[in-house]
Amino acid sequence: MKAVVITSPGDPEVLQLQEVEEPEIKDDEVLIKTEAAALNRGDIYQRQGFYPPPEGASTFPGLECSGIIEAVGENVSRWKVGDKVCALLSGGGYAEKVAVPAGQVLPVPSGVSLSDAASLPEVACTVWSTVFTMSRLCPGETLLIHGGSSGIGTFAIQIAKFKGAKVFVTAVLLPGDERKLAFCNDLGADLCINYKTEDFVVRVKEETEGKGVDVILDCVGAAYLQRNLDCLNVDGRLFIIGSISGFVAELNIAAMFAKRLSIQAAALRTRSVEEKASIVKEVEKNVWPAIMSGKVKPVVPQRFPLGEAAEAHRLMESGNHIGKILLIA
Repeated sequence: MKAVVITSPGDPEVLQLQEVEEPEIKDDEVLIKTEAAALNRGDIYQRQGFYPPPEGASTFPGLECSGIIEAVGENVSRWKVGDKVCALLSGGGYAEKVAVPAGQVLPVPSGVSLSDAASLPEVACTVWSTVFTMSRLCPGETLLIHGGSSGIGTFAIQIAKFKGAKVFVTAVLLPGDERKLAFCNDLGADLCINYKTEDFVVRVKEETEGKGVDVILDCVGAAYLQRNLDCLNVDGRLFIIGSISGFVAELNIAAMFAKRLSIQAAALRTRSVEEKASIVKEVEKNVWPAIMSGKVKPVVPQRFPLGEAAEAHRLMESGNHIGKILLIA
């Protein structure tokens, strides 16, 4: 089979489509013939040499995919050959076939194409586990999403609105380009902030009569840490899922005492197989109905052939995209 290989840590051109051996499945795994894989920021970090796959995982990049089951392990009862599925992966999505634990597999939601389904597992599992399970976002509360036009952001806007929350987002714009804010607004965001020209803390305080938001989903990290705390409401929760600005920051914790604030951070890839299976089960129960009803939709305006993974990475790194980027196998 063919797979995208990271030939050495570096720039996008180190991604090369090569002939490799097919994966062998374990008793509790299924083999998926890949239809599509979706890009995630972690793929870029892995390509650069900063985010190695967990022990025992495929060395090929790719944290989610969709396709058709080609084989099932002896202990697998739910899935059968021919099922159309999508899956949360620890790696290996940039390949024509991938082995995955059966508990990390989801049915393709009705109304979603097989290729578009590749865009769902990572974002759905990330947003549900962080915003809802751990940060306990409730109907009537306000969620601030940094990077609202990203894959995570576009999904989080939709599911938070579906669950009855108010949604604020920040997004970066190219000069003269209002696409990203307009897109977030069309998805249902109540307040869209251009963080290049506006202070998001000031805007949040204006819109909430000085109270602040209840939950923040942050991919920026160090540079936003203090400012995030400054715009949280009493009992506010900050959840950090990325740190594109760095990992080290100075923090005045006085506000945490006064407003009973909490800070959490987590990565999905490094969780155990059992933890991932539990999250996937909750996602199918709580998120899939919203997708099947059409209230939450995949946002996948960009697609590349598997052999053009380097070009797809360049687009993601440029920031000049909205939603998810797919590789079609």
